Amino acid sequence: MTDSDSPDRERGVDTETGEDREPRVDTDTENDRTEQSATRAARERAGVAESAGGDLPEAVIGETRRLTRLARRASDESEAAAYRADRAERLAAYDFVSRLRETDDTLVLYPAEWVEDGTVQTHRIGDTDRAHELTLSGPGDPEKWEQVETYNAEIVDRVAEQHGHPHRRNARAFADFVGNHYAKRVDAATAPEVEEFLTEYYPRNAWPSERQRAVVRDSVRYVFEVAETPSPL
Repeated sequence: MTDSDSPDRERGVDTETGEDREPRVDTDTENDRTEQSATRAARERAGVAESAGGDLPEAVIGETRRLTRLARRASDESEAAAYRADRAERLAAYDFVSRLRETDDTLVLYPAEWVEDGTVQTHRIGDTDRAHELTLSGPGDPEKWEQVETYNAEIVDRVAEQHGHPHRRNARAFADFVGNHYAKRVDAATAPEVEEFLTEYYPRNAWPSERQRAVVRDSVRYVFEVAETPSPL
């Protein structure tokens, strides 16, 4: 019997215990085989013929966390399934799949080639840095995340009403960063968090135009202004 015919290899290895186990269905993210099929279909619907490959952009990672929280709080299964399908489509563009590690409430994003029948195949893992672990309980109060998102969206709308474009786009990027990474209201962001947004997140993930980039600090100030909170800038 060759290595490839070995029953142990077909079962795979539990990445947490190191023990052989049968493939299982993840209760939150679904069976990986089903999800990979869904991502291919979603890619076809989106008109994306090939995977973008490589690593996941921070913007995709943040959106994956947001959609997962929305799915968990959905009022019915069809709504939750729609959020999961959206998440799968975004990950599919980079040939990634998601799995929930229930022991510490962490969503793990794997390259799809690492996974077979719901189990990570350790012999396929190359660069472990390609995987991403998203702590769903994160900083802030995760149980109030939906209320946080609603509040932040209202602030973005008020910035748009008072200051127009491009401040709306910048305010939305700031709300995504604060909500997804720190699970809190935009006007609760600290000076170091604002600086992290301006110097790290925004240039790499917001895809700003020259006009947006030129006024981003003003946009952040407007966020705090409409929330009637002193700006840390």
